[in-house]
Amino acid sequence: MQNKFDKQIARMRRIEGQARGIAKMMEEDRYCIDILQQFSAVEAALRSARAEVLKIHAAHCVEDAIASGDKAEQKQKFDELVSLFEKQGR
Repeated sequence: MQNKFDKQIARMRRIEGQARGIAKMMEEDRYCIDILQQFSAVEAALRSARAEVLKIHAAHCVEDAIASGDKAEQKQKFDELVSLFEKQGR
C-alpha cells in the first residue's frame, strides 16, 4: 500500500542532499553568493514540500473529520489549522 507521503519523503531526501551540498560548499570555502543561492533553493523546496503536506492534510485528515460528522473532531482539525497558520505568520 502506498503511503500518502511517499512523494514528499522522496522530496525531503533530495532536500537533505541539498543541505549536505551546502555544508560541503562551506567546507570548500566556496563563494558566499553561491552558497546563499543554494540556501534559497533549499528554502523554496521546503516551502513547496510544506504546502504539499498541508494539501494532504486537507484532503485526508480534514476531509475525514468533516465526513465523520463529529463536531469535536471538526473543531480540533480547524483549530490545528488556525494554530499552524498563526505559527507560520511569525
